[in-house]
Amino acid sequence: MASPAQDLARWIPRLLAVWRAGRKGARGGPKPPPDRLAPDELKDVARAVERLSKGLTRDRELAGARYMDEQHLLGAYLLFYWPTSYLQARGTLSELPHRPGAVLDLGSGPGPVAFAAWDAGASSVTACDRSAPALATARALAAAAHVPLTTKEWNPTRGRPLSELGTGRGFDTVAFGHVVNELFQGEGAPERRAALLQEAAGLLRPGGSVLVIEPALRDTSRHLLEVRDLVVERGFAVRAPCLFRGPCPARGKESDWCHAERAIEPPPLVAEIARAAGLRREAVKMSYLALAPPGEPWAEPPPVRPGAKLFRVVSEPLPSKGRLRYMGCGPEGRLGLALQEKHLQEGSRAFERLLRGDVVEVTAVEPSGDGLKLGPESEVRVVAGAGEPATRPPPRASSGTARS
Repeated sequence: MASPAQDLARWIPRLLAVWRAGRKGARGGPKPPPDRLAPDELKDVARAVERLSKGLTRDRELAGARYMDEQHLLGAYLLFYWPTSYLQARGTLSELPHRPGAVLDLGSGPGPVAFAAWDAGASSVTACDRSAPALATARALAAAAHVPLTTKEWNPTRGRPLSELGTGRGFDTVAFGHVVNELFQGEGAPERRAALLQEAAGLLRPGGSVLVIEPALRDTSRHLLEVRDLVVERGFAVRAPCLFRGPCPARGKESDWCHAERAIEPPPLVAEIARAAGLRREAVKMSYLALAPPGEPWAEPPPVRPGAKLFRVVSEPLPSKGRLRYMGCGPEGRLGLALQEKHLQEGSRAFERLLRGDVVEVTAVEPSGDGLKLGPESEVRVVAGAGEPATRPPPRASSGTARS
C-alpha cells in the first residue's frame, strides 16, 4: 500500500492541471512543466498565498469570509494548502478505529479531506460546501483522478438543518476540515459549534466518528478544546487524541494548547511556493478531535502492565539541563515527564526518541514537582506511534463494504 506522501505525489500534477485549466488571463508561450510552476505562475501564486496566510493565520480577517469564491485565492489554496490539508486528513483518519467507510465532508472546499478519505479506503465520499467554484474544482479533480465524488451545496450560515442535505444516517465518518473555527464568531460561538457537531453525529451509523481538523494556532486550538468539553458534557466520547475523559487539562493554563505535529518532506511544488512566499513547510501541524456520538462507549486505552502509566506525548522535547523532559496527557491528566540523562538505561532508551503524538507506557515513576520523575528502573514503551490508533473500541457492526 502506498504511503500518504506517495499518494499525495500523484495528486500534484492533477492539482496543477486543474488550476491551469481554470486560471484566467494565462499567458501563451511554451507549455509549462506538469509538476511545477513556471516563473510567472510562481510569482502570482506566491502573492496569493501570502494573502491567504495573513488572512487565515495572522490577522484572521479571512476566517469565515468567502475567499474560496475568489479565483486567485482558490487557486493558491489548491496548490499550497490543499496538499497540507490532505496530509492532515490522512494522519487523523489513520487514528480512527475503522476505515472511514462512507464519508461526508462538510465545508469541503476543493476536496482535500474528501480525496484523503478516498485514498484511505473510503467506500463513498460526499463533499459539501457553500462555494460553487470550490465544488466545481473538486469535481474537476475527481474527474482527473477517475474518483467518484458526490457534491452538494451546504451553507452553514443559513441555519438550515443538516437533514436538508438528504443524506440520512448513512455515514461512517462526518469530517470538518478547517471549518468549525471559521463558523459562528463572537458570543455563543462555542455552544453553536458544539450543537453543529451534535447535529452531525446524528448522520452517523453505529460506530461512526465525527472528525474535526483545525489549525494548530493557539486560539483556534483552545477554542476547539472548549468545544470538546461541551460535547463531552453532552455525552460524546473522544476517540483521539485524548486519553483523559474529563475536562481538558490544557484549558487550565492560558499558555497551553494541544496540537499534533508530523515532520514531512514537502512536495517540491509546495516547497517552491513556500520559499517564494517566505513561509515554512517542514511539518504538518493541526489540532483535531475524533468523536464518538452520545450513547457510544469511550474506547478503551491499550492495556498496560501492572503499575505502569499511559500518556500521549503532547509537546516537543522541553529544554532542561541534564535531563530529558516532555509533557504527557493521559488518564491521570496533563503532567510533565522527566528523566535524568544519567539514568537512561536500555529499557528507557525510547524516551530519547519520543515524538509529539506518541502514546507511551512508563513504569517506576514517582511524583516530582508538577509531574512525574522516571529513574534508573523505569521502562518506556511506545504502544502507539503518532498517527496510529491508540484505543481499542468494540467491533463495529457491518455497514457496507469499503474498498480493499
